Amino acid sequence: MTQDSDTQIRSYDTFVRKKQFVFILAVIATIVVAVFAVSYGSINISVIEVVKTIFGKGSDMSKTVILGIRLPRVTAAILVGAALAVSGAVMQCVLHNPLASASTLGVSQGAAFGAALGIIVFGGGVVNSGSTNVAIAINNPYIVTLCAFIFGSLSTIVILLLSQFKKNLGPGGLILAGVALSSLFNGGSTLLQYFADDTKISAVVFWTFGNLGGINWTELLILAVISAAGMLYFLFNRWNYNAMESGADTAKSLGVNTRNVMLISMGICSLTAAVAVSFVGIISFVGLVAPHMMRKFVGDDYRYLIPCSAVSGALLLILADTFGRFIVAPVVLPVGAITSFLGAPMFLFLLLKGGKNYG
Repeated sequence: MTQDSDTQIRSYDTFVRKKQFVFILAVIATIVVAVFAVSYGSINISVIEVVKTIFGKGSDMSKTVILGIRLPRVTAAILVGAALAVSGAVMQCVLHNPLASASTLGVSQGAAFGAALGIIVFGGGVVNSGSTNVAIAINNPYIVTLCAFIFGSLSTIVILLLSQFKKNLGPGGLILAGVALSSLFNGGSTLLQYFADDTKISAVVFWTFGNLGGINWTELLILAVISAAGMLYFLFNRWNYNAMESGADTAKSLGVNTRNVMLISMGICSLTAAVAVSFVGIISFVGLVAPHMMRKFVGDDYRYLIPCSAVSGALLLILADTFGRFIVAPVVLPVGAITSFLGAPMFLFLLLKGGKNYG
């Protein structure tokens, strides 16, 4: 083996170790922030007590606060953030558009319309909670969640059908189709609210804020199973995504069925995003921001970008939710608003940086 070969091998090993280090560092940061989010709040609980409670040996108060309120909330942030971030990363690859995400393809807007339909028309309704902290609550969350999931998925079905029957519809055309569907769903939501009473309008607005505190362990299990299945598929196709990053022609020359990979990946991305959004409401821009953050550190190698995006999405959403809980405590700010404040400048930055190439 020549000296040049040894140098190249060492250089590659260093290159790989750097990406692995970024992933490990992101995991450690996520764990630290998650422990802080579970331990601190209106009632501070020590880390030791948190660990004892998780293993069933904590006090009754700790079990109520941690297992009933904080741990489901933090788990929801991890699962939803990871699901949206990975979906965004894969969408950006298969559509060759760095602005692609659940928010820009109409999935989130479809879910919002479905939630409004469930609340106003199909008996989701609202009730006054009688609490000074919560003015309204969804009366039938299962109806609302089901409607949100159906219409969130409908957006993807329409886009996939368009791509199937309109063979020359490129990635830019799919993004425009998503924009058109977003406008359609937003118009439908506006009309529904126009004919609703004030209480139901308040419930619709409350749902669209995004709320990680209303999800239960059964819903978390559903989300975890779907997210894990999607992650396995994405990791299985990581080499296909790497090939597609070099262009469709290059990928085809390497034996990748680009159309099938795009259609199946888009379907799984949208299913995962629709499930996440249907349970917790609109969480904007996580699927856009998290993958681009990780691209700065690990590049476009999907062997590392997929898991790193998942961890960064989880970290981003935990940070946003924790910030919303503490900034004007005891009032809890909606996490959807926090992520929007973070994501909107990033969206504009990418648009200005990429110019016409992002169309």
